[in-house]
Amino acid sequence: MSLVLKGVSKQFENSDKATLSQIDLEIQKGEFVCLVGTSGCGKSTLLNLVAGLERPTGGRILLDGREVKGPGADRTVMFQDHGLYPWLTVMENVTFGMKLAGLPKEEREKKAEHYLDMVHLSEYRDYPIHQISGGMRQRTALARALTMDSDVLLMDEPFSALDKQTSNRLREELQKIWMETRKTILFITHSVEEAVYLADRVVVLSAVKGGIAEIVEVGIERPRHVYSPEFVELRHKILEEVRGEAV
Repeated sequence: MSLVLKGVSKQFENSDKATLSQIDLEIQKGEFVCLVGTSGCGKSTLLNLVAGLERPTGGRILLDGREVKGPGADRTVMFQDHGLYPWLTVMENVTFGMKLAGLPKEEREKKAEHYLDMVHLSEYRDYPIHQISGGMRQRTALARALTMDSDVLLMDEPFSALDKQTSNRLREELQKIWMETRKTILFITHSVEEAVYLADRVVVLSAVKGGIAEIVEVGIERPRHVYSPEFVELRHKILEEVRGEAV
């Protein structure tokens, strides 16, 4: 399975400039890819195109050889806003998507318990959403996304609204979850440090050209440590690329 973008472009109505232009990118099964770049470079637009929430004005997006023409069960999206239902409990939120998909109750609860344990929320399964912290809500949203067993998990700055300590902790947990599940992940972030911590490859988008400025292979053994010399060196290299695009 691979996710392939061939010459993908997107220009919105009433705009004289394309947000994205001639994007060529291939993501292999089990790969973790992060998109970084300055505000307005089209990171979220690209994720929405892959999700099928928007259509490209040029080019094609293929998942396992099939063209993406709209949303589908083979892709699950996790946004910055957790999108949980406040009147449901943690467990009910995690099982909600599986219930809509028609999975039997026993199977729903078994899968939910597995992923709640993975994000360290088992003891909070019966808590209403309004009684748990922002970080715990994002863990709930992550558990819900993982239960859907989609081919690709699309994550749009899921930790950016959290405080630094909480986002760092969730970053560590996501790294452990990816190492266990090998889920294909396309992850949007403003944080170069977060991208280097998580990704196999970091894709730098250009706001000037609307295309890919650079693709950087991370190649640092997991689990990663932000103060290791190789981590610091690579983070600096990508930061310089992003700053150059900003200038």
